Order: sequence, then structure tokens, then C-alpha cells
Amino acid sequence: MKDLAYLNKFLYKYRWRLIPGTLFVIISNIFGVMPASIIRMAFDMVTENIGVYQLFAGFNRQGMIYEIFGSSLLLFGILVLILSLLRGLFLFFMRQTIILMSRHIEYDLKNEIYNHYQALSLAFYRRNNTGDLMNRVTEDVSRVRMYLGPGIMYTLNTVALFIIVIYLMLTVNVRLAVFSILPLPILVVIVFYVNNAINSRSEKIQQRLSILSSFVQENFSGIRVIKSYVRENFVRKNFAAESEQYKHHSMELVQVQALFYPIMLLLVGISNVIIMYVGGVEVMKGNITSGNVAEFIVYLNQLTFPVIALGWVTSLIQRAAASQKRINEFLHEQPEIISPDVPKITIDGQVTFNNVSFLYPDTGIQALSSVSFTINPGEMVAIIGRTGSGKSTIANLLMRMYDCTGGEILIDQHPLKQLNLEGYRSQIGFVPQEVFLFSDTIANNIDFSADVLDMLRVEQAAKDAAVYNNIIELEKGFQTLIGERGITLSGGQKQRVSIARAIVKQPQIIVFDDCLSAVDTRTEEEILNNLGSVMQGKTSIIIAHRISTIKSADKILVMDKGRIIEQGNHDYLMEQKGTYFELYEKQLLEEEENA
Repeated sequence: MKDLAYLNKFLYKYRWRLIPGTLFVIISNIFGVMPASIIRMAFDMVTENIGVYQLFAGFNRQGMIYEIFGSSLLLFGILVLILSLLRGLFLFFMRQTIILMSRHIEYDLKNEIYNHYQALSLAFYRRNNTGDLMNRVTEDVSRVRMYLGPGIMYTLNTVALFIIVIYLMLTVNVRLAVFSILPLPILVVIVFYVNNAINSRSEKIQQRLSILSSFVQENFSGIRVIKSYVRENFVRKNFAAESEQYKHHSMELVQVQALFYPIMLLLVGISNVIIMYVGGVEVMKGNITSGNVAEFIVYLNQLTFPVIALGWVTSLIQRAAASQKRINEFLHEQPEIISPDVPKITIDGQVTFNNVSFLYPDTGIQALSSVSFTINPGEMVAIIGRTGSGKSTIANLLMRMYDCTGGEILIDQHPLKQLNLEGYRSQIGFVPQEVFLFSDTIANNIDFSADVLDMLRVEQAAKDAAVYNNIIELEKGFQTLIGERGITLSGGQKQRVSIARAIVKQPQIIVFDDCLSAVDTRTEEEILNNLGSVMQGKTSIIIAHRISTIKSADKILVMDKGRIIEQGNHDYLMEQKGTYFELYEKQLLEEEENA
């Protein structure tokens, strides 16, 4: 239960639903056990007066006695019906308080998990797959809700009913009560040992479910690749294998439960036999009446469902504990990137890297080593280099997706770590290397940074990104739904929509991380010309592979193996006859061959 203790704050928050719910549980059980006393009185009335009825056989008085019996039994029946209706009414109130409480907590818990996900750093998402993240906020939370709703409700119901029934049994006959509850300690021992089996199996089930969810999510995301390589049968077999593992662990849990329930019913049946035998002996001794035996049987049958529910509730609690343990693992994760509690400031756009080094925490790869450069406000700086030279790492550090492991990054002479992160990022436009578009309209994707859609601004950004003509040719124009990850657009169109999304917010600093690789040279030139006017007086950083993209930059940084090996403008670097010159000559030759 230590993992479930995290939920106590929610139970306290909704205590004014839990407390009335508990009272309704007690009241409903009081009305539930009262019919047993009425049945005892009816049974005793019949057994004690049956001789009187037979004594008047052949006389008119016998009919009168029959009518009195009939009226009395009808009255008892009406009382039982009324008590049942009252019990049903309070059961309704019980569900309306406790079950609704569980739904409110489910809502709060999902929001808390999602908000915590939003606060975690990029490194966290690199370590964990999407399917597992989704499973913890959906399936795991649903299992926890079952504990908070039905689990608590039936636990309270079972405890209240046991206390009331056993108390009433003891007031009738202590000896009979003791004998009738003799099998219960055996049940407690069985529950104790079965709990551990249920808990371990529940944790394995949740782990397999996360793996299965991740497998499905990944394959649906890559469905085009699967179909292109005709790997449907291979993927289907792998899915069947993963499903088989999940089924195997689920069946192990079912086997434990299948043994648990019959044992409980057997113990209840043994209690019935004990009541009838010991009760019969007590009746012959004159200690109790035959109605008391009937009353005890009713009491015991009322305990039958709670005893059965005990096993189900045990399973609920154990599965909820396993799920909450998984949830707590992520809730206890602390973000590596923490925004200081300082006011937001307006930045001019000066960027300084001072002996910056960076080691990726997950892989141990040294991405940057003592990198230093300065970008003045309004400058266009280009970064070029071979794959794996550290270009995208500079972009990630500048966006503060990671913190550098050595050196310091300054923005307008302020350490980046000391800036209000939300205020800082709101003034930066970022076009990532891996374009991501949401399953929404093109207009909403472009104006993603704004709360209210401004079509004039969206259209202008689309024109600057040279994608306006492509959009208006679509049947619904800017209102076209582009599908998950922009699947309905070409690679170049997705890149240009992503560029429009970055420039529509009119940032002070804009970072292009190799975002023109999928567009032709002519379109690239048009975009760069447009950006020249859009980014006038603002800082722009262009990461690229093609030298044609960056020839007009104020400064070009040439990187290799995490270091800056050359820097200067195009003409200066060409004069040096170094790495930049070699890259230029090689790309020029490739263009001539392709022509």
C-alpha cells in the first residue's frame, strides 16, 4: 500500500464526498441486515402457532387464524420490501459519492501526470518510448481509479457489513456465532498468501501491456515503411508473439483468481453446514429458536458476496498498486532543465558560446568540445559540417533542451541558465531537423504559437516560406487537415510549413536546423530572399549541408568532431583553401554531374 499512499492527498481533497459515502455505506448495510430479524420473527410466529392452527381443524376459527397468519406474513413481506427499497436508495447515494469521487481523482491524476510530462526535459523522452508514456496516463490511471472507486466502496461495504453482522450474531448466540465464523481466519491466511502472487503477476501484466502498446504505436507510425518493404507478415508475427506474452502473464493471474474464488465459496458452504448442525443442537437445548437458525443463515448468505468481493477487491488493490508504482516512477522524475523564478526580459539577440562542451547523458557521446563563438544582434550565422559534427547539438543547447556540461552560453551577456525559460523560448523561432506537424489544419499548424488564429499573419508567413501557392491549390486551402505528422504533405511542403510556423511568431532569434534539405535550389533561394527581409535586425542561425544555402551569411562556422575548425565569411573561407573550400568544390562537382 506504500505506492498507493501517494493518492491520500486526493482522498483528503475529496473528503466531503468520501465521508458521506462512508455513512451511506453504513446506513445501507443497516437496512440490509434488518430483514434477517423480520424473517426470524416470521419463522418463529409460524413454528410457534402452527399447533394452534391445527388444533382448530374443522372449526370456523381456523379460517380466522389463517387470515391473521396471512396478514402478518404479508406485513413482514412489505417491511422486507420497504427495507430493500431504502437500502437501494442509500446504495445509490453511496455510488453517487464514492464512484464520482474516483472520477474526479482520475481527472486530477491524469492532468497531474500530463503536466509533469510537459515539465520534463528532452532527455526524458529520449529514454522512454511513447507507448509506455501513453499507457501510464491511460491504462495505469484507469486501474488506479478502479481502486479509488469500486475498490474503496466494496472494501467499506465489506468491513461495515462484517462488523454489523458479527455483532448481531454475537447478540443472538455466542457459541453459534463463533462456530459460524471459524472458517474466516483460514480465508485471511489464504488472502495473505494469494496477495503476493496477484501483485507480482499484476506488475508483469502492466509491463507487458506497455511493451505491447509501444510496439503498436511504433508500427502504426511507421506503417509506410512497413508497407514499402512488404513486412506486414513479419510485423504481424511479432505482434502475435508480444500478444502471446501478455496473454501468458494474464492467464497466470487468472489461474490464481480461479483457485481463489472456489475456495472462498467452499468456506462459506462449510459455514452454512456448521450453522445448521450447531444451530440444531442449540435449538434442542432450548437456547435459541429455529427462527434464530434461519436468521443466522440469512446473515451468512449476506456475507457471501462481500467474501467473494474480497478476492476481487484484493486483485483490484494489487493491480492498482502495481500501476501506481509505475506512475510514481515518472512522477518522481525531476526535470534536468529548470527555469529560475525570475521576471521575463526582452532579448536583443546576442548569442555567445564560451568554451561550451556537451556530453550526451544517455549515450556518453562527446558532441561538443570547447566551442566558442559570438553572434551579434541582427547577424546571419551559418553552421556547416559533416554528419555528427555537433551542428544540431548547438541548436538544442541554444533552445536549452539540454544544459551544457562545460563552459557557458550567454544571451545578451546574461547566462542562459538564469533566464526565465518560458519568456526566452517565446522569443525564439526553431525549425527542427525532424519536422513535426500536428493532426490539425494547416492554418493551426502555422499559427501554433498563438492562442487566437490570425489568418492575415498566417498567410504572410506562408508566403515568406514559399508555401502559400501550394496551400491555396488544396481543396480547402489553409483549412485542410494534414493528418498525423503531416502525412498528407510532401517532405518539402512540410519543411516550409514548419518554417512558416517559426517566423509567424516574429522571433528575435530564429534557428534553422537543416530545414531546407527537401526543397529545390530555386525554392531555397526564394525562401532565403524572403527571410532576408523578415529577419532584418534579428539574429538568425542556419544549420545546413549545402553551401549554396549559406553563401550570403555574415559568418560561417565549419565544424568537425564537435569543434569549430574554421570560421569567417564565404570569401574568406574560400581563400583559406581548407575544409570549407573542399566541401564547396565537392558540392559544385556533384551539381555539375547531376546537371
